[in-house]
Amino acid sequence: MDLQLRDRVAFVAGSSRGIGKAIASALLREGCRVCITGRDRVSLDAAVEQLRAGFGGKVHGMQGDLTQASVVDAALSEVNQLWGAPDILVANFGSGSGEPGWEPDEDEWARLFNLNFFASVRLAQAVIPYMQPNGGSILFVASIVAVEATQAPLPYSAAKAALVNYSKNLSRLVAADNIRVNCLAPGNILFPGGTWERHLENRPDEVKRYIDTETPQKRFGTPEEIADFAAYLVSPISGFAAGGCYIMDGGQTRRI
Repeated sequence: MDLQLRDRVAFVAGSSRGIGKAIASALLREGCRVCITGRDRVSLDAAVEQLRAGFGGKVHGMQGDLTQASVVDAALSEVNQLWGAPDILVANFGSGSGEPGWEPDEDEWARLFNLNFFASVRLAQAVIPYMQPNGGSILFVASIVAVEATQAPLPYSAAKAALVNYSKNLSRLVAADNIRVNCLAPGNILFPGGTWERHLENRPDEVKRYIDTETPQKRFGTPEEIADFAAYLVSPISGFAAGGCYIMDGGQTRRI
């Protein structure tokens, strides 16, 4: 299927590995020009080299901490000068690594909210003025912890739930500018360097029991499965999809 994305400009945050990198690759296959980002220079350079081997000059890499407003402003200005205003934003921020239990301290709440919620908000607020003249599509990457009771740290779960609510309400506010906003909530996704890879190394039997019990498909998802759906959601083909939270978790969540 042609997703009608040829020559669109996409900015994919958190894309030097895992889900973000897979989304960047899916958009490149559809003909987008894609800016990928990452905090770690080594990982980012390796991703840029790999993607350029297949897609040439349609890939641009930007290193920096996008939780910082000044870095966001500089990155968007750079991509605007290079290719023009972004047509697509994928805000792929987050980490579920944190303190377990019911009483994390205020610093832990602040840390995980900054990474899992406020970073996406800052990026969206910065990119919307670029999109307003011609429209665009914003996709937030949340998690099933936003909609399901899990063992994830409370601040992480609450921050992702706030992101889903923000996405839905933001969608109504920018619809008149022809900007669509959606949220994608992946389940358990396995990739090199990710959280689940570490869990498998440290406690393989426990992880296998969890996946077999909690996920009807009895398997992990792949970044590529998430990426293909993400590319569809930001494309004109899905033009009536707005304000939604789309769950991809192998049937794990129990809500209707």
